[in-house]
Amino acid sequence: MTENPKIVVKDMDLTYGDFVLLRDLNFAVKTGEVFVVMGRSGSGKSTLLKQMIGLKRPSTGDVFYDGKPLWAAEHEEYLAMMRRFGVLYQSGALWSSLTLSENVAMPLTEYTDLSPADVQDLACLKLGLVGLAGFEDYYPAEISGGMRKRAGLARAMALDPDILFFDEPSAGLDPVSSRMLDDLILALRDSLGATIVVVSHELASIFAIADNSIFIDAESKTLLEGGDPKKLVKESPHKQVRDFLTRGEEGRAVS
Repeated sequence: MTENPKIVVKDMDLTYGDFVLLRDLNFAVKTGEVFVVMGRSGSGKSTLLKQMIGLKRPSTGDVFYDGKPLWAAEHEEYLAMMRRFGVLYQSGALWSSLTLSENVAMPLTEYTDLSPADVQDLACLKLGLVGLAGFEDYYPAEISGGMRKRAGLARAMALDPDILFFDEPSAGLDPVSSRMLDDLILALRDSLGATIVVVSHELASIFAIADNSIFIDAESKTLLEGGDPKKLVKESPHKQVRDFLTRGEEGRAVS
């Protein structure tokens, strides 16, 4: 892991008229780390993710990738930057009428000049990387929720992005499936060297995967604190952060 930031969010606000949803966001994500955006429901975590991946324009500020601004970029450069991202949405967002291999093949067909045979081979390879070898011809409805999340991850990896974004990846999963997905995230970080940004409020996942994190506070509508959650749980001067990280049995086990 290098010290050069892969992502820098600078002076970012999001407002709707007079209503402030997020304000004064400033943080950096290092190359090759798993960075968790945490906070309670309604704090704006997923909205921040949309700003970072180019789906929702901030009211002020910008997000920089390797020093280049996303929102101030020219159209072609903006599209090129977007293709560097792989995104796993909370639902998995698979096309129900397509098989798993067809889902993974879609971005390869749209954005590359590969032959149909090469596209099929790559789709199978990506599914194999997430433990779904042999399930290429299954439809999303025929597999479990955890497997759908992994298939969504395979599609997010289709174009070999150097940055992966996960929106609540453990939502709706049982503890075993959730831990398997956490292990997969860490394996991808280690094997591919990808920079990974995860939005999550799940304590077990946060403590298992985060190299670094920020806490978005719903009350103040801004970033309250950042750092390794394993340290924040004991050392944070902010009661909101300590309460968030020590709620329930999982939190008490690590505090």
